[in-house]
Amino acid sequence: MTRDSDPPSSSTLVLQDRVAIVTGASRGIGKEIALHLASLGAKVVVNYTSNPTLAQEVVSQINNSHGTETRAIAVQADVSHPTQVEALFNTAEETFQAQPHIVVTTAGILDPTYPSISQTTVEDFDNIFSVNTKGTFLCCKEAANRIKRGGGGRIITFSSSLAAVFRPGYGAYTASKAAVEAMTKILAKELKGTGITANCVAPGPIATELFFAGATDEHIKGAISVSPMQRLGEPKDIAPLVGFLAGDTGEWINGQIIRANGGFV
Repeated sequence: MTRDSDPPSSSTLVLQDRVAIVTGASRGIGKEIALHLASLGAKVVVNYTSNPTLAQEVVSQINNSHGTETRAIAVQADVSHPTQVEALFNTAEETFQAQPHIVVTTAGILDPTYPSISQTTVEDFDNIFSVNTKGTFLCCKEAANRIKRGGGGRIITFSSSLAAVFRPGYGAYTASKAAVEAMTKILAKELKGTGITANCVAPGPIATELFFAGATDEHIKGAISVSPMQRLGEPKDIAPLVGFLAGDTGEWINGQIIRANGGFV
């Protein structure tokens, strides 16, 4: 069995030399996706917002398995800023001398205090929508104009299974993700004839820093108890799904919301 840190064999390089941009890839789900796509042969742009050390660790892990060849780079960009998103795509094209083939938007935030809607501040609401919704919109807009036409192009956005259960305490977060789901479905139809697919992955509770931030023991146990699998998901449960959607065999999956959650909903 090949690990992400092992040199990939020729039989597994289903994304050979395709350029993938992964936002929020310095940790959590984004990190695991970046490593997995690299293991499938992709050249990866590891986007991060504020922690260059973590991002460079991901880049090093990928490049160290390819000798002197550069297969990954780290690029700082706040996805809520149009000029920074444009620069992110410019850097990807300039570094790898190719248009991007795959764009995965995992960058996201939530309010770790889990406030009710009545207690959510306007500032927190704007911040959540700025990153989760506007950030996804800007990346999708850029991707739709930059990804090479003619087949093999993939846009993979990220929502949450909370968008299907409407749990109290997640009002702004759930709304921001529901908007992402709507945009993704429309984008898939707007890309008719380009050979580019657009899908949205909506995980259930995943054991990441984002989930654990502010979570009480009761909150964590509750998330586990409602799962038929009786555990939290892990980033490694999500990355192979993204790898499938990113490859040629995932072409017939388009305009879908895929709730990868172990039966959470």
